[in-house]
Amino acid sequence: MATTTTESITTADRRRRGGAAPRLQTGRNGARARRRPVDPLFLVFLVPTLVLFTLAITLPAVMGIVLSFTNSVGFGEFRFTGLTNYVAVFSDPAILQAYLFTIGFSLVTVLVVNAIAFLLAIALTSKIRGKIALRAVFVLPMVISGIVIAYVFSFLFANSLPALASAVGFAPLEQSILADPDLAWVAIVIVTAWQAIPSTLLIYIAGVLSIPGEVYEAAALDGASSWRQLVSITAPLTAGYILINLVIGFKNFLNSYDIIVGLTDGGPGTSTTSVAMSIFKGFNGGDYAYQMANATIFFVIAVVIAVIQLRATRGKAAL
Repeated sequence: MATTTTESITTADRRRRGGAAPRLQTGRNGARARRRPVDPLFLVFLVPTLVLFTLAITLPAVMGIVLSFTNSVGFGEFRFTGLTNYVAVFSDPAILQAYLFTIGFSLVTVLVVNAIAFLLAIALTSKIRGKIALRAVFVLPMVISGIVIAYVFSFLFANSLPALASAVGFAPLEQSILADPDLAWVAIVIVTAWQAIPSTLLIYIAGVLSIPGEVYEAAALDGASSWRQLVSITAPLTAGYILINLVIGFKNFLNSYDIIVGLTDGGPGTSTTSVAMSIFKGFNGGDYAYQMANATIFFVIAVVIAVIQLRATRGKAAL
């Protein structure tokens, strides 16, 4: 009764003052909530985005998944063949080799990129001269096209590096490593890392700068060395950033295409053919439905990695 009387008095006071009493709506659980009208401007931006996303991404993806169960060549008539394409994908040595290369390359590259970027972030946030200018220099590769970077490094690996190795008498590099099936992947890792380090570096710089300086001052007063501060302070307090960079980087490297095409075009032979390359080459070679099955499997793997990323970063107050 007291609560009801208080609410009535409050409502009456608002009416006497010229203010309107709020309109309340009772929900299923008896909770009262205000009904907020949808801003038309919100729909102006939302509806075109949803339409474009549906027409450009969702609809083609659904059509591709449907066609993966057929014998379609990308046009004309087709018939459904069930799981034939999927069975063929799992028994194709070339496809399995592409998956092994892609996963192995992604693992190695993500470790190299994060290790170098983390150390650079520590160096570029320390008390050194010109660190702002150095940060600008280190992020330059991020704004250069991957295919341009690949062609520049292809010339270096095919001409400049062998010439330098011959001049100093280093026999293993006197021939282009891009022509060596056992070393071509190393060149791809180097070039991919060179382009990917800047974006990873920016995230690590943000993480290191978020650590209060008082923490390091207290550690220094306790006699902690630089290495001890790195292991016991910097690494644990940037764990969220490290995890995000590892997961996102691995997922991005799975889709590597332009740099591999510019450097080796999947060669020598098929030793550096990625999954993305095998899919695109199959589209041009008439294996449309077969490669759509391959793309569907690859899509499922990407979704699984995305789910792992969401679960792994849940509750991380890193960004």
